[in-house]
Amino acid sequence: MAVKQHFKALVLAFVAFALTVTGVVIAATDSNTSSLAKDPLLLHNYPPRTANLLVTLSTGASFGLSANVAVNFDTNNVDAIVRFPLVVTTAAVELRLLNKHLYARSADVSSGPWLSLAFKTPALFGVALEITKPDIKLISGFTTESITKSGYSTTYTFYRDHVALQSLLGSPKSKSTSTLGSVRWSITVGSGGEVTQSTIRTTSKKSSTTLSVTVLSFNKPVKVVAPSAKDTTPISSAALGRLLNAEKFTSFLIPKDLTTLSQAQVS
Repeated sequence: MAVKQHFKALVLAFVAFALTVTGVVIAATDSNTSSLAKDPLLLHNYPPRTANLLVTLSTGASFGLSANVAVNFDTNNVDAIVRFPLVVTTAAVELRLLNKHLYARSADVSSGPWLSLAFKTPALFGVALEITKPDIKLISGFTTESITKSGYSTTYTFYRDHVALQSLLGSPKSKSTSTLGSVRWSITVGSGGEVTQSTIRTTSKKSSTTLSVTVLSFNKPVKVVAPSAKDTTPISSAALGRLLNAEKFTSFLIPKDLTTLSQAQVS
């Protein structure tokens, strides 16, 4: 079902997409060993057990959202607080991903009902491995715009034109499935080669979307607890998709073929 697949894309955008840089990361090395101690995110070649992330998704000045995401790579669980700007205030939603279910409720209440949806959790431990020891490979299909060093960090920026883009959730008013645009991808790594930030910007003739993930910390305690069954209300992916399928969300553009973009372009 198309709605189900688009909704999965929305959730994975918060917890996996910008971090799953399989084959699209170049590790940085620092010849000055004295700088290693200054890197607060240094992993010493050990995969992180947890990570706290800041995720932002925006269409410029028209609409945007942010999320604080806590990931436990050992248990394959995720907890996120997603904030949506309203006219005079900000709404917040808490998402929990565990036990093959996605749970959601208002983050403004300490107790209350949860919506629950059967959801296959992505393999997050593989993401942890990619963060720690990304493949050192050249990238084909992208143009390297710049390589910038600042302290113990190195940022690589890549560009690719003529990419098929589609709406994150799809618009019920349009039969168009995709549009051509460009993708600019920047990846920042620390002194040990660990991924500390990744930003993807898609641009078409009429709009642009920027997705950014910043690592705030590694290996701090992250415990995600499933809501009580009596406090949950099951909901179908189609119903939840209808709740989210507003014009604001359909304005988000993502590459139509994420697998091709993230993996097939690596030589």
